[in-house]
Amino acid sequence: MASLSPSSLEKEANGTTTTTTSAPNHGMLRHHHHHHHQDFSQMAAGAFAEADGGTLNPGVWKPYEHRKLANPAPLGLCAFALTTFVLSAINMHARGVSEPNVVVPLAFGYGGLVQLLAGMWEMACGNTFGATALSSYGGFWISYGILLTPSWGITAPTGPYQGHVASPLAFFLTGWFIFTTLLLLCTLRSTVMFFFLFFTLDLAFLFLATEQYALDMGNKAAGLALQKTGGFFGFLAAFLAWYNALAGIQDSSNSFFQVPVFHFPWSDKGRERRGLKSDRAQA
Repeated sequence: MASLSPSSLEKEANGTTTTTTSAPNHGMLRHHHHHHHQDFSQMAAGAFAEADGGTLNPGVWKPYEHRKLANPAPLGLCAFALTTFVLSAINMHARGVSEPNVVVPLAFGYGGLVQLLAGMWEMACGNTFGATALSSYGGFWISYGILLTPSWGITAPTGPYQGHVASPLAFFLTGWFIFTTLLLLCTLRSTVMFFFLFFTLDLAFLFLATEQYALDMGNKAAGLALQKTGGFFGFLAAFLAWYNALAGIQDSSNSFFQVPVFHFPWSDKGRERRGLKSDRAQA
């Protein structure tokens, strides 16, 4: 995040923000007068948090200071990651497993309920993006669990679609592809790992939706290839979710190192770092 004058905010790896006070550097102000320094200097003197995947924040935001809550993002990310990991392994037909029944308890319990709760806690923290993403994907897993539950009979041969569920499932997955694309657009000024989490997830939904369209047209070979490709990108999304969760959990008190999050050069933090390098070069 760009420096606040006269306060400068430093982001720790666990998602917390510490504030240090220093006198304004007039050289820095001259160098950045066309950038974000002066815009942020007009904000209130409270603590602002920067974009970070570990807190599921795509941009600069101000958390509710009167609430004493832990960071719920790692919990939601881990719930999403584990459930996605298992389903993606099945979609890739790992070790010959192709039936997704084992995903049902995870979809209801961990990826569904726990992730939904994490989204509600993000709302209490004042993080709109995190609340929207975690709550929505929690709803995705619950609805997916319902689709796989035989007692509901939605995809059964005797169900409402008489076994012809490819196109309805394609519509279901296409909707989630569109939703994920909207979230992806909100991560373009955040961090590399945060962006690629939603990028790979978006591709996973795209390929899995296309798989169902191919099956509806009777092309089973193409459907299998698309399913495995979607599983591969879902696999990547799962590990990226775990990576971002680790970035939100780690700090100097529990780890000997912190995983890097790689801020985009055009992000607020990236511009700040470029400005510091330029100031050091001029000194």
